[in-house]
Amino acid sequence: MAARENGAESGPRGPYDVLVIGGGNAALCAAISASRDGARVLVLEAAPRFYRGGNTRHTRNMRCAHDTATEILTGPYTEDEFFDDLLRVTGGQTDEELARHMIHESKDMLNWIVEQGVRFQPSLGGTLSLGRTNSFFLGGGRSMLNALYRTAEGLGVEVAYDSEVVGLDIDDGTFRAATVRRGDALVRIEARALVAAAGGFEANIDWLKEGWGEVAENFLIRGTPYNRGTVLKMLMAAGVETIGDPTQCHAVAIDARAPKFDGGIITRLDCVVFGIVVNNRCERFYDEGEDIWPKRYAIWGRLVAAQPDQIAYIIFDARSLELFMPSLFPPISGASIAELAGKLGLDAEKLTATVEGFNAAVQPGTFDDKTLDDCRTDGLSPPKTHWARRIETAPFYAYPVRPGITFTYLATKIDREARMRMADGRPARNMFAAGEIMAGNVLGRGYAAGIGMTIGSVFGRIAGREAASNARQ
Repeated sequence: MAARENGAESGPRGPYDVLVIGGGNAALCAAISASRDGARVLVLEAAPRFYRGGNTRHTRNMRCAHDTATEILTGPYTEDEFFDDLLRVTGGQTDEELARHMIHESKDMLNWIVEQGVRFQPSLGGTLSLGRTNSFFLGGGRSMLNALYRTAEGLGVEVAYDSEVVGLDIDDGTFRAATVRRGDALVRIEARALVAAAGGFEANIDWLKEGWGEVAENFLIRGTPYNRGTVLKMLMAAGVETIGDPTQCHAVAIDARAPKFDGGIITRLDCVVFGIVVNNRCERFYDEGEDIWPKRYAIWGRLVAAQPDQIAYIIFDARSLELFMPSLFPPISGASIAELAGKLGLDAEKLTATVEGFNAAVQPGTFDDKTLDDCRTDGLSPPKTHWARRIETAPFYAYPVRPGITFTYLATKIDREARMRMADGRPARNMFAAGEIMAGNVLGRGYAAGIGMTIGSVFGRIAGREAASNARQ
């Protein structure tokens, strides 16, 4: 059952102290933490080895509080400022005690994660504006994952790939065993404690449709196709309390030409602030310059989901082409707005009128893509409150965008020890959760760049430590 570095596999060698379900950042942090506390750990990853790691494969950075500038960060980012940013993006829909606990614990994560073999590079600048708040993984998410797997395996953690959990034996809040499908065989694996770190249900279109309706058919899933919410469903059926709205999620506007699953970070578009966004009726529908991009990029998936046919178009001109990080697909271009409209299948007269109306509303100002500048519109609804420049320099460009779902916020309710709560209010005896499967405790709605990795790392470390302690009792 355990997959080794050389690919050899063997049967389960239990009994295990801690069973970790999932194979991404949260799962690996839990496994390493538990193993360093002396526990015998098995990690079950539903994906094949090549696709291991869930959505972590597509990540770039992590947001952590810190008191001073470092080699990779340009200045302090206090706990209070982090919490204020979280309140702003969630609209206050967060468990304040858990959120503050996570933020406090995040201060030590940059050191701890480096101790596990992960390396960082200086944060990126430009529209991301993350040089002070977020640390970027050297080599990206896959490199980070590889480092965590090497450390886990070096500690003796066993890893089983192609191992989908299809059943959980839970008796009155006590985990007994998991039933795992391995090829054509079903295997029962017992453990003294459980850490659920198996992601959300974003890849389960039928489940998304229960909350969103048929519009979910037009959603693109940015990450792994293996996060189908199977473990979350089983935990709910076993009486674990949930928190969060099943329609709330991390959803961004991504290139409409992206694949249905696994398009990743390279299909995300960071150019909204430099132009206007219209629906297929050539109508603007939201303030493109409301705030700096890392605090607003994750609202655009929901905004596009509310538009006809769940599609929109980012329109900008030649002056903005090199101001943002390029994506996988090139923009569509035209010598005029009318020509561009034709290539997009939009009404040329309507799109031209929308652009001309926007241009007429733009006020004089000093453009600065790194701050909340004074370039705005006047008398336009919706307004553009920052970075408003006339779209007038040919050639003109556009990206078609659809809602790109990263992960869902319906979650298992947990406490400060990452212990699951049962629906009757009691703590589970030996069940813990980390990562996307519990992120809704912190994220009631909205998102700030890098906070998903913070949640996974912090609560993964806590869950592993507490599960190991529980297993010794």
